[in-house]
Amino acid sequence: MRRTTAASTTGHVPPATRALRAALAAEQAAIYGYGVVGSHLAGTARALATTDWTAHQVAADQLTALLQGRGATPGPAAVAYQLPHAVSTAAQALRLAAVLEDQVTSAYLSLVALDEQSVRMLGARQVRASALRAAAWRGRTVAFPGLSASVLASRSSGRQREGG
Repeated sequence: MRRTTAASTTGHVPPATRALRAALAAEQAAIYGYGVVGSHLAGTARALATTDWTAHQVAADQLTALLQGRGATPGPAAVAYQLPHAVSTAAQALRLAAVLEDQVTSAYLSLVALDEQSVRMLGARQVRASALRAAAWRGRTVAFPGLSASVLASRSSGRQREGG
């Protein structure tokens, strides 16, 4: 069964709506993932996971309201999500938290690329927030938050071919 929205009845979904839905899906996945993360942590680390879980809940609510304000139907959260790796230890949970934040960062990067200033600013704020959370879990920063090493390598090799 497919949901019908104002945008889908005409066959055209505006880029901002697509990007907002992708960011919402990433937030929903992070909310689920932090449930797994928190279940393997204790003390301060668990408290931090709870704080981050709450931040993702708030962000998902904000994205839902933005989509509804545009007349678009937000996608529902899935019942369960495939985790990127098994989690049975605290160390694996810490790694999962960083991966979740990287995925959220990546989703918000598409908002930063849009023309609409308010959406672009939301994306920029959330890229920063999720990149900082990832750095806290990872214990270090990365050069380009939200971009995988393979994406960076392919872009770099493309420039090298163009340049000679």
